[in-house]
Amino acid sequence: MADVTYEPQPLLRTLLGEVLRRRRREQERTLAEVARDACVSVQYLSEVERGRKEASSEIVAAVCDSLGIGLADLLAEVGRDLTAHRAPVLRMETARLRRAAQASRGSRPGDVVLLAA
Repeated sequence: MADVTYEPQPLLRTLLGEVLRRRRREQERTLAEVARDACVSVQYLSEVERGRKEASSEIVAAVCDSLGIGLADLLAEVGRDLTAHRAPVLRMETARLRRAAQASRGSRPGDVVLLAA
């Protein structure tokens, strides 16, 4: 069914890089400063920030330490950005048809129903 439409999903490495770059710029730090503190090359950090490289968990942790941010905070911010990029659109008529189809099959204890406004 083509009842729910999504924008194309961004890559995790792209969102992660955007957040790292945003946080670095908020601190008014250069790529060179953060790269030096994280023990990575400036070129590599630049590619991570641009979403061109898939950084290992060790590199992400080192960059977070350099920026003074927790990994949980970084991932929460990436999650918020991901949610902002991906807003589903559900047509109400289709939702009514689905509910009717589910009702005709009957429900079982423990079934979860989600209604969106």
